[in-house]
Amino acid sequence: MTILSLDTDMFHAAAPKGLRAESTGLTSAEFHRRYCEQHGPIRLGDWSPAGSRTAEFTATLEFAGHLRTVVAAGSPVAAMTSALYDEGYPVEILQFHQRRTASGTATFVQCECDGRRGWGAAIADDGAESTVRAMIACVNLLGVS
Repeated sequence: MTILSLDTDMFHAAAPKGLRAESTGLTSAEFHRRYCEQHGPIRLGDWSPAGSRTAEFTATLEFAGHLRTVVAAGSPVAAMTSALYDEGYPVEILQFHQRRTASGTATFVQCECDGRRGWGAAIADDGAESTVRAMIACVNLLGVS
């Protein structure tokens, strides 16, 4: 599993227009804390990289103390949305943006869960991992429990 270092300038350039406006003036550390933090009730444990959007992947998720393994072929968004829903997090993806950058694949998701909206972001070597990490960051940042 490779989580790449964050570069706010890269994220800002690759981010969708709404997130660029919202994050103007943030330092790298502030951007990371606001949009990329993995702290909260959901954490990503083991990861088996997919290598493409349609390949199989395995993710071990920790939900407030218990583990769940998600094995999926196809869309990481569909697999994560289903797993989150099954665990009591009815998340809806409002916007999804993914860009290949010099640093890896950057993913930006705007989610709504229990009436709250916000952005999550992540960057990783693998697009599926980046997607899963961004979705987890977003749900955690929304403070949904």
